[in-house]
Amino acid sequence: MSEILKKHIILSCIFLISFNIACAQQHHFTSKKGITTSYLASLKQELKVKWPKNRTINLVFHGHSVPTGYITRGVLDRSNSYPYRTLKKVNDFYPYSVVNTITTSIGGEQAEQGAKRFKDEVLNHRPDVLFIDYGLNDRSIGLERAKKAWEQMIKEALAYGTKVILITPTPDLKEDIAKEDTPLAKHSQQIRALAKKYNVGLVDSYALFKALSEIQPLKGYMSQNNHINQKGHQFVADAIFEYFKL
Repeated sequence: MSEILKKHIILSCIFLISFNIACAQQHHFTSKKGITTSYLASLKQELKVKWPKNRTINLVFHGHSVPTGYITRGVLDRSNSYPYRTLKKVNDFYPYSVVNTITTSIGGEQAEQGAKRFKDEVLNHRPDVLFIDYGLNDRSIGLERAKKAWEQMIKEALAYGTKVILITPTPDLKEDIAKEDTPLAKHSQQIRALAKKYNVGLVDSYALFKALSEIQPLKGYMSQNNHINQKGHQFVADAIFEYFKL
C-alpha cells in the first residue's frame, strides 16, 4: 500500500470520527435544550394570564443550607439566595404572574432526612414546580442511600402532579472540581442519571461551575468553602431561569 493511500485512509478515518463526535454533541445539546424550553411549557402559559383569571404559582425549593440562604458562620442572606433570585427573575419576566417562592430546606440536612418529611412538609405547599438540592450533604450518606431517598421524593412528587427539577451540587472548594472521581462529581453524575430516568428537569450547577472554573477562580463565587455567595446564587438562579424563558 502506498504512503499516499495510507494517509488518505487515515485522514478519512479522522474525518468520520470527528463527524460522529460532532453529531453526538449536537444531539446532546439539542436534547438538553429541548427539555429546558418545553418542560414547563404549560406553566409558562399560566404565568402570562392576567387578573382575574390568573392563579398563584408555587415554586418549592427542598434541600440543605444553600437554598436556605446560609452564607458563612451561621449567617443567612435569604433574600439573595437562589430561590428568591429566581422569584425576582420570574416576576420581572411575567409581570402579571402571582408567584410564591417557598423554601422547605433545612441547613445541615441530607436527602434521607428530607425524604422523611416530604409528604407532610413539602407536598402540603402544593408545589407547581419542585426543586431538589441535596448533593452537597449527601456525601455523608453515600450514593446508594442518597439515590433511594431522591427516588422516593421524585416518585412522590410526580404522583402528586408537580414538575420536578433536580439540581446538582454547587462547589466545595475542598474538592477539586476538575476531577471526575470526587464524591461531588459522583453524586452529580447520579443526579443526572435520575433526571434522565424519570424524564424530569435538571439544573446542572456542578457542570456549570466546573466550566466556570476553567475561566476564573471559583473563590469569587463562594462565601466559604461549601457555601456560594450572592454572585454564586445569581449564577444558579440564571441557570434555573432558563426553564422559564419563552
